[in-house]
Amino acid sequence: MSMNMSQAEREAYLSELHVGVISIEMAGHAPLATPIWYDYKPGVGLWILTNPHSKKGKALEAAGRFTLVAQNEAAPLYKYVSVSGPVTEVRPCTESENLAMAMRYFDEATAKAYAASVDVDTSNYYLMQPDQWLTLDYSKM
Repeated sequence: MSMNMSQAEREAYLSELHVGVISIEMAGHAPLATPIWYDYKPGVGLWILTNPHSKKGKALEAAGRFTLVAQNEAAPLYKYVSVSGPVTEVRPCTESENLAMAMRYFDEATAKAYAASVDVDTSNYYLMQPDQWLTLDYSKM
């Protein structure tokens, strides 16, 4: 019995609310791995927001790709999706994207307060097109 997720299952899982862990190759160093907010839409891709002058932003610029892992660590239903791919779009973040990301993780009032406190001029939007997937779903046992 396979515990891998189907395409529909993995895309649905990645679309759910999780804090992801991004991993970015760094020449001459261990990969940079850190928690990050993300959003994923099938057919569109996975997007994140980060400061282009931060360690993540500089690593993304150099590597041109990243991996993100989203997991549910609750036993016995442990599951994860790991997705990798190239960054296909980089541009300044808009206020609406900043608010949309905050709304994904907070209630409306908190999201609006958070978005109002963030200077979007210091963030870029990075879109990744998944080309590699790893999945595991112990609920299939």
